[in-house]
Amino acid sequence: MHRSIATVSLSGTLRQKLEAIAAAGFDGIELFEADFINFKGTATELRGIVADLGLSIDLYQPFRDFEGMPEAQFLRSLERAERKFDLMEAMGAPMMLCCSNTSPLSIDDPARAAAQLHELAERAARRNLRVGFEALAWGRHTSLYGQAWNIVKQADHPHLGLILDSFHTLSLKDDPAGIADIPGEKIFFLQMADAPLLAMDVLQWARHHRSFPGQGDFDVVGFFEQVLRTGYTGPLSLEIFNDIFRETPNRRTAVDAMRSLLYLESEARQRLAAVQPQRVELFNPPPVAALSGLSFIEFAADEASALTLDTLVRQLGFRRIGRHRSKAVTLYRQGEINFIVNAQPDSFARGRFEAHGTSVCALGVRCADPLAAVGRATAMRSKRHDSPVGPNELRVPAVVAPGGNLIHFVPEALGANGLYEADFILEDEAPEANDAGLAQIDHVALGLAVDQLDTWVLFTRAVLGLEAGESLELADPFGLIRSRGVANAGRSVRLVLNVSLSQRTRTARTLSVTGGGAVHHIALRCDDIFEAAARLRANGTRFVPISDNYYDDLATRIDLAPELLARMRAAGVLFDRSPAGDYLHIYTESFEGGLFFEVAQRVGAYDAYGALNAPARMASQAQD
Repeated sequence: MHRSIATVSLSGTLRQKLEAIAAAGFDGIELFEADFINFKGTATELRGIVADLGLSIDLYQPFRDFEGMPEAQFLRSLERAERKFDLMEAMGAPMMLCCSNTSPLSIDDPARAAAQLHELAERAARRNLRVGFEALAWGRHTSLYGQAWNIVKQADHPHLGLILDSFHTLSLKDDPAGIADIPGEKIFFLQMADAPLLAMDVLQWARHHRSFPGQGDFDVVGFFEQVLRTGYTGPLSLEIFNDIFRETPNRRTAVDAMRSLLYLESEARQRLAAVQPQRVELFNPPPVAALSGLSFIEFAADEASALTLDTLVRQLGFRRIGRHRSKAVTLYRQGEINFIVNAQPDSFARGRFEAHGTSVCALGVRCADPLAAVGRATAMRSKRHDSPVGPNELRVPAVVAPGGNLIHFVPEALGANGLYEADFILEDEAPEANDAGLAQIDHVALGLAVDQLDTWVLFTRAVLGLEAGESLELADPFGLIRSRGVANAGRSVRLVLNVSLSQRTRTARTLSVTGGGAVHHIALRCDDIFEAAARLRANGTRFVPISDNYYDDLATRIDLAPELLARMRAAGVLFDRSPAGDYLHIYTESFEGGLFFEVAQRVGAYDAYGALNAPARMASQAQD
């Protein structure tokens, strides 16, 4: 499809926005009027700049408060429109967006609105221009696409058509199914926007909280599907009003924008493939890789920190089982959990250490077809990473995740030791006395800068095929933490994305060390939380102390056996319950840079992360 984006969606000057849009691979733009008004140049000069960048100006917008007006205001608006048409001719913009009227002077008379839009379209036709009419969700008399379509039909002019915007329809919970009955040739333009589900005034929601498709909670794929069913072949565009995007570097935002359209097209293509042939080619990337679990976590360290990490992971019950054949890299294991400590000078991992301190620099995920997984990732605008390998060592495909960490795709066919036998000189794997019964990586939590949350949600959906859970707000003593879990269908790969809304929280302080986005806590699963905690304490592991008041309150909220409550109190174990099962967990004290571990036991089909207990942990850490 012809892919476009509104200039209002990005930060920067108009020239900077255009350069970012072109670099991300877009075909065209919607020129937001304010961007042109503040541009130091003529419409003709802008036309040349846009053309030199390989772009087109697909839409000039918005033209406000036009239809359904008293005669005097209508005549003045026609003169206003003629001046806009002058600009559009000079800049080469073929279409104007006319949004539904919000003026208190407007008259609730669809026939008047249709007649006035007919006259506007007639004047546009004299210049071979077109007008698209869009229903604003907060329009005074026209807020639904069905109302706008009825007016367009009544106006009956070939140069007047409908503009559809997913936000305006889905924010009002208007059913998009009726779109499929509109003739595709009368839909002149399509704007897509997602958004989180928020209980707020729709105008404020629209102007501050829209997001790219795949970043929010709307069924944007279902909306797009209905538009395609009409036979629509026009531009697919993004119009995003978002406070964070207005300050985020526009090159990164533009890449997210393109990724969102590719994701949207690919998802709609799958839904429609068996239903009807498409009149327009939709993006067809390699399918999402079936992930089966986390294979390893890699830490970046220097020589001194590697020794400190050695002590820490041994206290957690891990044993050193191998050293890399050609690099200063050590492998630790417990159960099915593999930790890699990379202290190789001049490596990617070492670069992470020198910039941000000891941190997690890479995750390994198991999948059946790593090359296909990397193929999908690069098709979805992620960058491939190839690490240097020595003789007889395996090349494990990897991509760069948002923020710079690596995601390695490890072939399932290698089994438990295949990768490590090739790259490491393995040592005696006999269990040592300090084994704590930790069996698997339950989830990995990332602390992100505010402007990275939407990027990560889209990345995990579009590239890894994970689905986002509910967004929660958790209380740190010094501010709020916004938290959202993402996981694959089998729940073998789970990530938790955390953002601090305050600069004073522990998460924010961790970000200041790690450079804006990194793993800050790792949850390890066991079968018996009490036995694991006892063994870990015997190994020297120190846990975050939990207030007795927590357990007193817990007994009033959840019906627990007194002996279980007593065991939890004695061990410092926290508890959560859902209709599907229970979750018992305990947190270690923080390591260098704020990294800490969680030991967890899932009972039944519990599918969350014990988020209600996070404030108890954060409050305790704040009192240290």
